[in-house]
Amino acid sequence: MSPLLPEALRQGGPVGPRLVGGTTFAGKSAIDLAQIQILAQACLQGLDAARQVVFGWQRQGQSLEDIYLQGITPCARLLGDWWCADRLDFAMTTIASTHLQQLLYDFSAEFLQEGPQKRNGWSLLLMTEPGAQHSMGLFMLSEFFKRAGWTVTVGVPQDVAEFKRLFQSDWFDAVGISVSTDRYLDALANLLPQLKAGADNLGLRIFVGGPMALLEPECLNGIAAELVAEDAPATVKRITQRMPLSVPSTS
Repeated sequence: MSPLLPEALRQGGPVGPRLVGGTTFAGKSAIDLAQIQILAQACLQGLDAARQVVFGWQRQGQSLEDIYLQGITPCARLLGDWWCADRLDFAMTTIASTHLQQLLYDFSAEFLQEGPQKRNGWSLLLMTEPGAQHSMGLFMLSEFFKRAGWTVTVGVPQDVAEFKRLFQSDWFDAVGISVSTDRYLDALANLLPQLKAGADNLGLRIFVGGPMALLEPECLNGIAAELVAEDAPATVKRITQRMPLSVPSTS
């Protein structure tokens, strides 16, 4: 087995239901670092093992919102830390991250039923920057917006041309852009005012978030958009509160 695997896997230790089944939680306690490490190790072992960790957390009373925010989100960061520290190679990090994102798809219907709200009439486009390698955070954010009653379109454009096409593809009340790198900052700074000026919705709201907003928000100052550096529930609340009280007609 690869020497880059975390210790628990190098030793052949199981990461399935037995590790989450009974003694590590006392009732519904917060998901701690040890539990996050178990999920990361499970994602390296396989998708079924990762599902069993989530099932175990649910048996302990954790809601999927808790699991998304306290388990899956920090697990993604942990996998990134392991890669940066050379504890994982690129292929293993990609496989584990893919399994982690698949959990969001697998539990989507159940998550949306945890706190369903009536449609509010607002439409949202969520996009990564052009050529982005990761979209898990964007998909998770889309799930929170959907649960809050928004109609959401998610796009992962491969280049600037596709970014423009997605932006202009429909009427949107708001557009959110996740920025992970500095590769397209100048392009976005020049492009977004043009796209907003040409949009059918004169009241279109644009916001930017993602890793750059959290780690280097000052780099986004040149972009004509609202900076959002909060978790998913806070982002949904903030953007919803900024919308007009009445839904405009798209006809």
